[in-house]
Amino acid sequence: MSLLRSIGLLGGTFNPIHNGHLYLAEQLKRTLGLNEVRFIPSAMPVLKAAPEVSAAQRAEMVKRAIAGKPSFKLDPLELARAGKSYTIDTLLALRAILGNEVSLCWLIGTDAFKSLPAWHRWSELLDYCHFVVVQRPDNSGLSAAVDVAPALQTLIQQHITHDAQDLKRLSHGKILMQEIDALDISSTHIRQQLTAGEDVHAQLPAEVFAYIKQHHLYGAS
Repeated sequence: MSLLRSIGLLGGTFNPIHNGHLYLAEQLKRTLGLNEVRFIPSAMPVLKAAPEVSAAQRAEMVKRAIAGKPSFKLDPLELARAGKSYTIDTLLALRAILGNEVSLCWLIGTDAFKSLPAWHRWSELLDYCHFVVVQRPDNSGLSAAVDVAPALQTLIQQHITHDAQDLKRLSHGKILMQEIDALDISSTHIRQQLTAGEDVHAQLPAEVFAYIKQHHLYGAS
């Protein structure tokens, strides 16, 4: 069986994008052999408050952060779409553009994955993509977690794979738990530090830090 071209999809508000996002994307691209990673800024997030920084500014920060990295792409699909940024709509749009002969891998952290049953049309998502659930090495295993909704546990049991090559053999339908030594960096913490006048330049790409300072975002001066 020939292997499919595989694309990692990293969604989020990127408010702001930071070195942890880039490190995660780089690690997963290398570990899973992804052909590219697309960063998809959410224009109007559904499960969290709307960012105080505009979608256009957050997209510009992503663009600057990934400049010079040809395998990283800014995908503005959600920015161009009116209304709430539902993942199912994004996946349907990507399939319409890319077709079905490409593997789409939605890259997601454990906490976000636990909230999956709250997502719009969540049970249909695996009809269009795989889920790569990022876990820290000290994580005891999401499928055994007591705080995982029963419906999500059932989904995991039905779709789990332990072979990363399945993400290239199939275009969608699998859940892979992937251990990554993620950097302990938080957009929320960065915003708080900027508001407090603290130095955050080590946590951000230089181009993003300069953009934040130039436009006085998050209270930066």
